[in-house]
Amino acid sequence: GCGMKAARVLLQVGITSSALTLTSSHSLKGSSPLRSIHLLRGVSRATENRFQVYGFINSVCLPQRSPVFHLCKLSGSRNVAIRQTRSFQDNVGVRFISSMSNGMTPQEKYMFDLQGFLVVRGVLSKEEVEEANRAIDNNANQFRPRIDGPLRNAKVDTPLAGDGTTPRMDMGGMLGWPLPHSLVFRKLLAHPKLVPYINELCGEGYRLDHMPLVIASEKGAEGFSLHGGTINSDGNYVPYLAYHYSHGKMYNNLLACSVQLVDHPADSGGFIVIPGSHKANFPTPKEIINGEDGMGSIVFQPETKAGDVILFSEGTVHGAAPWKMPYQRRIALYRFAPPTVAYGRAYYPTWPESYYDGLTEEQRAVLEPAYNTRLDRPLVRPTADEQLKVEHEGRSQEKKNFDKTVFGTDYF
Repeated sequence: GCGMKAARVLLQVGITSSALTLTSSHSLKGSSPLRSIHLLRGVSRATENRFQVYGFINSVCLPQRSPVFHLCKLSGSRNVAIRQTRSFQDNVGVRFISSMSNGMTPQEKYMFDLQGFLVVRGVLSKEEVEEANRAIDNNANQFRPRIDGPLRNAKVDTPLAGDGTTPRMDMGGMLGWPLPHSLVFRKLLAHPKLVPYINELCGEGYRLDHMPLVIASEKGAEGFSLHGGTINSDGNYVPYLAYHYSHGKMYNNLLACSVQLVDHPADSGGFIVIPGSHKANFPTPKEIINGEDGMGSIVFQPETKAGDVILFSEGTVHGAAPWKMPYQRRIALYRFAPPTVAYGRAYYPTWPESYYDGLTEEQRAVLEPAYNTRLDRPLVRPTADEQLKVEHEGRSQEKKNFDKTVFGTDYF
């Protein structure tokens, strides 16, 4: 047979202008030809050249031979990874996983637009992950368990309810923790590896919309019933979670940024999503919301490592599966919005005073309230050396002076 264990194989494929270059090794072991063909079709669609993929597989799938796949470069500079993995209840599918640090490639834009989420690999270094976890350990007494019935996130006696007793735990206030514990969480407001993505998905001048929080779960803890989406239970449109595309640009009215602080292997629990649901036109059926029907066919759980980040539109239906691992699950969750959009209200009249002390110029820019970029809004932009800078694009000084004579204020 062609020799593929479809539920667990990691295929890393790269495209050049002429041919596939294959560089590092994973052996493939036997499974059915039908499952192998299904996998190959998914990979060939992702690579945009199915004949090269089929040709390569056919050339290496010989008796007593282990195929070797390697991560390769796209256009000589950007890594592309296509991960074949298993989702909730053995759903097999191919998902695009980014390993980029310098912006969104055409493939990433296509996959976010198609699926409503994207995994960005290795945003935080090993040292930054350790720093975040040390800070959480130092402030662990601030965790608040969701014990009472009204606070539970999953319906009792459903597949997402976990063992029925172990609660999820929430913690806020990280941006205001005493130094050094707040530093890594403040860095995520304008992280050099994330800014190009958030600028693309929310627009320049993006802003923090919700207070960030840390979510922790012990083994057996409940998940979270599926929620979000741009259509509510009554079938009405939800504009404040809207995703749309127009004139070459993606727009997310609320973008979630889930920072993984521990590994999330296959079937471990944690973040689950219905790919493409940000474009749905009908309400999510209740049976699917509670994990009681259809989960295996449409719900996907990305495998992630500590330091990875999942970016997803809040218009994409998502939730969490119960946590199964023997160690504590930890994520830090941020929500960002375009410069003129606001859902939360913690920023009004200002964020807590402790959030501002010691911020960099770039981080402070992300805490601005909602107003247009034309009104001297600070814009966080990446530089050629993968650092950040703040620039402004405002109206002419003559117009601003005139406005002040009309209104008596600096801005209308």
